[in-house]
Amino acid sequence: MPAKPRLGQNFLDDAQAVQRIAASLGDLSGRTVVEIGPGAGAITGALAACAAHVLAVELDPGLAAHLRAQFPSGRVTVIQQDVLHFDFSAASAAAGQPLLVFGNLPYGITSQILLKLAASHAAPNGPVLDRAVLMVQREVADRIAAQPGSRDYGLLSVTVQMYGPAEKLFTLPPSSFSPPPDVHSTVFRWRFAPRFAELGLDEVSFLPFVRKAFAQKRKTLANNLRAAGIPPAAVAAALARAAIDPHARAEALPIEALAALWHSLQTERVT
Repeated sequence: MPAKPRLGQNFLDDAQAVQRIAASLGDLSGRTVVEIGPGAGAITGALAACAAHVLAVELDPGLAAHLRAQFPSGRVTVIQQDVLHFDFSAASAAAGQPLLVFGNLPYGITSQILLKLAASHAAPNGPVLDRAVLMVQREVADRIAAQPGSRDYGLLSVTVQMYGPAEKLFTLPPSSFSPPPDVHSTVFRWRFAPRFAELGLDEVSFLPFVRKAFAQKRKTLANNLRAAGIPPAAVAAALARAAIDPHARAEALPIEALAALWHSLQTERVT
């Protein structure tokens, strides 16, 4: 099947990489795996060989038809749908277990898919997602897994890591794909273990606060919060209460310090 660049299609064409990716998800026996954007099915086959069931979510109708012909219904179910509209909760309920996820994410909508997975991680009756192995542009993976104080640490790092630890596994060159993209791709593993309850945070208000904190990378944390409309006196008092240097930038603060500042601002009743 020819790739369609407008859909961000770059098909993995590296047999060794396929096996490494499948192994990165861990023991698949008895498990249901959701594959995001299976493309021509290179990884689908490796997953189906080990997992109880693969739900292959493919937007392209031509590729979906190709996959149905390649993998008769049984262990693989091909769903022609935009993954941003896919109901992970319903799929988990039907499987009777939390799902595993793999995806070679289109570069143009990587952040949207990551946010979709974060929003889908759990339902009122329990966890929906267990872990995901995802392939993204190398620079994006660097930002996702970055630690405080590093050049790549920022809003994306905190947002992803609030839903569980993310670790980079390996990087593939453009030659591993057909057609070759213009960038290297990194595979990372994301284990869903949200930290909101542990840190006493409200998910709905904490993440917008983080966006305010990282709004302008060159500005100090205090300046960003003041620019977001928080009174200067409240910002100064909250920073002091949280024992944070008033000249610090958000990029220097670990999640625990950001959580302490959020709690401090709650005391000021300004977030």
